[in-house]
Amino acid sequence: MPLIYHINIVNYAKGVLTDIGTEELAHMEIVASLVYKLIEGASVEAIKAADLGAHYADHDRALYWENAAGVPWVAAYVSATGDPVADLHENLAAEQKARAVYENLIQLSDDPLVNDVLRFLREREVVHYQRFGETLMHVQDYMAQKKIF
Repeated sequence: MPLIYHINIVNYAKGVLTDIGTEELAHMEIVASLVYKLIEGASVEAIKAADLGAHYADHDRALYWENAAGVPWVAAYVSATGDPVADLHENLAAEQKARAVYENLIQLSDDPLVNDVLRFLREREVVHYQRFGETLMHVQDYMAQKKIF
């Protein structure tokens, strides 16, 4: 998540990281809204048939940040080394992983409206990947310059 380490990086990158980090938080909201709308009004039998019985037992229909295997989202997923180059490479990898997950979800879904949302999110991950790549080049160029104080 770019929001936690933007203070340790050159000014140009701060804006990019803040913008992408803010959008990633919005992606979490979009996915949560999508899941909520999909199970809103579902009967307990339908929830059990969808293999969501354990989720329902703990959370009813409330949103709870977890992955497809039911593993809760934790802050440990967010890390920073303090090295802008390493952290940007981590973000590049995360964007590709997110893109792949959205593609897998699209293959699993037969709902055209759900797939529209997933395609939108996938495309945003591609854009984020491109912006991180541009930012990485900018940071590397900045770090290679001699600085005289």
